[in-house]
Amino acid sequence: MKGLLKNNVYAVLSNAKLFSAMMLVLGIFVVGIDHDAQIFIIGYMLLCMTGFSVIAAASLRRESVSKWSKYKLTAPIRRTDIVKSYFLSQMAWLCIGMLLAGTAAALSILFYGFPFDKDTDIFMVYVVGIGLSLFMGAIFFPLFYLGGEERSEILIGVSLLGGVGVIMGASSLMNRWFGPHMTAFQIMTAGAAILVCALLAFFLSFLLTVRIFQKKEL
Repeated sequence: MKGLLKNNVYAVLSNAKLFSAMMLVLGIFVVGIDHDAQIFIIGYMLLCMTGFSVIAAASLRRESVSKWSKYKLTAPIRRTDIVKSYFLSQMAWLCIGMLLAGTAAALSILFYGFPFDKDTDIFMVYVVGIGLSLFMGAIFFPLFYLGGEERSEILIGVSLLGGVGVIMGASSLMNRWFGPHMTAFQIMTAGAAILVCALLAFFLSFLLTVRIFQKKEL
């Protein structure tokens, strides 16, 4: 498993370094502007969390082109472990994105004070970013292993749109359930429910992907 995880890191590393450099420059700009422009910090945080997840998913295409993925099928490695390594890598890169997003938010708060309208806003930004990344992964991996290696870029786009749709649908349901004027407790409860659903979808996607991959021909 350690070898698989290391290989996944190497597959993503070059693009992750480039994306990190871009986000560092963008982060300096975002933190340096007027704190009233909260839309910039929200957009930056979401981009951090989803960006690393997209890069991790896109690395599967590189492995497919290099034939490394076919070699792993002939190696003495359980297919469950191969799939597990991808899902764990996806979670790890999401955590890196969360850390970078949190750093930018913390610096903005340090320099200018709390930039959001409500105390729960920063929590909901994380809910949207984490939820979108997990739902995207939950949609992408099964589709990829169903035979979408040649269309991975399109599948990533479709998965992102699907993730956005799920988040919007869940938010709409929560607004209908709690009403338009939600209390802080209700907002936190709704956000926690979305996160639980995202984690559950990610786990079920793992089980489905394992099942698909176990039937994949050499």
